[in-house]
Formats: sequence, structure tokens, C-alpha cells
Amino acid sequence: MTLPAEFSNLTLIKLPPYSPELNPVEQIWSWIRQHGLSNRVFSGYDEIVDEVSKAWNQFISIPDRVKKMCSREWIKLI
Repeated sequence: MTLPAEFSNLTLIKLPPYSPELNPVEQIWSWIRQHGLSNRVFSGYDEIVDEVSKAWNQFISIPDRVKKMCSREWIKLI
């Protein structure tokens, strides 16, 4: 990929497919799997969506947990 001239001093670096240290959502998915979806069998798509929604709502119910898991030194969360 060629960058426009005004960005000639930048280099694009592709992230690996799994990079939890760079992509906080990887840790969120891990938490959701461990606390809401592990060791389960679902009867169909609708039940999967319902259970993932419940797990998500449980995750976001404690703002400090969200901040702690999603914070990085280079990301400033309010």
C-alpha cells in the first residue's frame, strides 16, 4: 500500500491476528467466554445471541472492570 505524499514519513505495521496486548477486545472476549459461555451447549442461534448479550451486559455492569481490562499505557480512558 502506498501512502499519500503528506504521510511519507509513516510506516504501516500490520497487527497479528491475535494480539491481546495491542487489541483490548481480545481480553474482553476471553472474559466473556470464561464467565458466560464456557462449558455450554446452545440450542440455536437465538440462544447464542441471548447468552452473549447477557454476558456482555454482565461485563459492562462494572465500569472499573471495563476500564481496567481495556486500559493501556498508550490509551487514555476517561
